Amino acid sequence: MNFNIDKPNETLIEQLQHKIDFKTKPIGSLGVLEQLAVKIGSIQETLSPELKKPVIMVFAADHGIALDGVSPYPQEVTWQMVANFMAGGAAINVFGRQNNIDIKIVDAGVNYDFDKNSGVIDAKVAYGTKSYLNNAAMSNEQFELALKRGADLAEKMHNEGSNVIGFGEMGIANTSSAAVLLHLLTKVDLKECVGRGTGWDDEGLKRKYEILKSAVENYNGDKSIESIFSHFGGFEIVMIAGAMLKAAELKMIIMVDGFIITSALLAASKMNPNVLEYCIFTHKSNENGHKHMLEHLNANAILDLGMRLGEGTGAAVAYPIIESAVNFLNQMASFEDAGVSNSDKIN
Repeated sequence: MNFNIDKPNETLIEQLQHKIDFKTKPIGSLGVLEQLAVKIGSIQETLSPELKKPVIMVFAADHGIALDGVSPYPQEVTWQMVANFMAGGAAINVFGRQNNIDIKIVDAGVNYDFDKNSGVIDAKVAYGTKSYLNNAAMSNEQFELALKRGADLAEKMHNEGSNVIGFGEMGIANTSSAAVLLHLLTKVDLKECVGRGTGWDDEGLKRKYEILKSAVENYNGDKSIESIFSHFGGFEIVMIAGAMLKAAELKMIIMVDGFIITSALLAASKMNPNVLEYCIFTHKSNENGHKHMLEHLNANAILDLGMRLGEGTGAAVAYPIIESAVNFLNQMASFEDAGVSNSDKIN
């Protein structure tokens, strides 16, 4: 798929900064909030941006590599956690309700059949990927289908009035895919990319690394992003990448969560680097590889709370800060409006 992603309107940046600098505050005193306000205003091409119908889409899928022992949890935890999402009992549900964010749950490729009345959005490509220890996780056709279904879902959210979108994920063994993608797309040493995931001890972490090392050594595809992504990706990660690319094309604000979601963005950025212009990095994951992803993308995260849960929780927790950036820009008085003397000595 091709995505026509324009860069945001840079001509507005100076005007936005001027508006911010004449608020009743010392220059630069709102720090990151000022940077966020400029970014959001330039994306929306306005001096008075607004956030409409925020949504976080949680994509779930199973990974064949899980059966090779890279995770301490059995594969069925994926569908069981999806059921927990639909029951409203997961952390993402709590934070979504707290911050008035609509949470959508998507079956991208879970090894389970959900009831048609469950509320889960059915975008299933297959009942999980194949193990990439010796073969590709998915076919080229499945890869293209996952990209398209992700793009279609992002477009649907846009058509329903949302202009700010975040992504979450659920899939036992998906930290393994993220780690390999990080290694192959950035050349960071594999040992630095592989983390404890859902809670491996030292012995389990070593075993996970050895399995992934073998998978990388067995890869005989080319170095193209499409080949690497389809070989080692998960249906949920590819679908998220497609959704991100379409969201950027539609000039939506993209809230980037932690390790897995950033791996999807990393891959998406190799397909079209302009996608990065629409991204707000919400938190730094405690999963070791995430710091390398952020460094490679030259990104600074809003929060660093030691979180590594996934599900989109970092985006949900950071959303009120993003709201604060928009609200101060729109509602805070200027020196002239407030009748306050504006002095160059205020700093």
